[in-house]
Amino acid sequence: MHERINELRTILNRYNYEYHVLDAPSISDEEYDLLFQELVELETQFPQFDDPNSITKKVGSTVLSVFEKVEHQNPLYSLANAFDAEDLWQFDQRIRKEFPNIDYLVELKIDGLAMAITYQQGQFVQAVTRGDGVVGENVTENVRTISSLPLVLKQPVDLQLRGEVFMSKASFEWVNNQRIKNDEPIFANPRNAAAGSIRQLDSKIAATRKLDGFWYQLVAPEAFNLATQEAVLKQLSDWGFKVNDQYWHCQNMQEVLELIENLSEKRQDFPYDIDGLVIKVNDLSQQQELGFTARSPRFAIAYKFPAMMAQTTVL
Repeated sequence: MHERINELRTILNRYNYEYHVLDAPSISDEEYDLLFQELVELETQFPQFDDPNSITKKVGSTVLSVFEKVEHQNPLYSLANAFDAEDLWQFDQRIRKEFPNIDYLVELKIDGLAMAITYQQGQFVQAVTRGDGVVGENVTENVRTISSLPLVLKQPVDLQLRGEVFMSKASFEWVNNQRIKNDEPIFANPRNAAAGSIRQLDSKIAATRKLDGFWYQLVAPEAFNLATQEAVLKQLSDWGFKVNDQYWHCQNMQEVLELIENLSEKRQDFPYDIDGLVIKVNDLSQQQELGFTARSPRFAIAYKFPAMMAQTTVL
């Protein structure tokens, strides 16, 4: 019976990835539900085969009394802000004093919550909020419920990742409609809703909030022979993580500015809120040499769209 339980977990993990990450399911919802229910019943019948990373745990299971404080193994730095072209040109000049030949990778800045997650031997083990950048809160059980997040990887690798947990516009509308039906106060915006959801002490409630996540940073990428930020994104995707495919390779700052002009007119068209763009030196060895100030990396900057100048920038 243990063999059947493991088989179901493997099958359902694959189907879950197809549905929530690839958006290309190979079976119907009804077929998925039947397999899922079979696994639930077997796990109930044979509790000795319980696994904290079973896909059945995505419906939530744990009620906490308080969130544990956790010190980050590597600090989560804030990004310096740029509000106009002059700020970006100054950033570019500072970089080129050290490295005359550079290129940039530009990513959307999702308006969500920065998160650090850890895998050991390919198993999801912990999720910690940014907090003050040095100490955050352990929200592992709530992050575990995110449908698009793989709990077991294809390879038994040890990883530390950074990303953004968010609520899509469609999920935000759905959640607020449910709250109206229940005579509960509605959330002001998707980020507010995501923050309230990730800090639920009852993971079953968090599981109903339809949270999502994009993952964009790998701690110690040199261990995997990755040379660029673009290579990191591709590797994360290969491992099964949901990576935002909206990113751009720019050869110089002029190309970045042209991209900003183009995207500023389209930023409301994305299915999630963005509050700017993140511009990073693409070469990871150059990133390492540029290093950090006391508060932020020298190799990256956040461009804030004019109508969205809130100071919540996180790498």
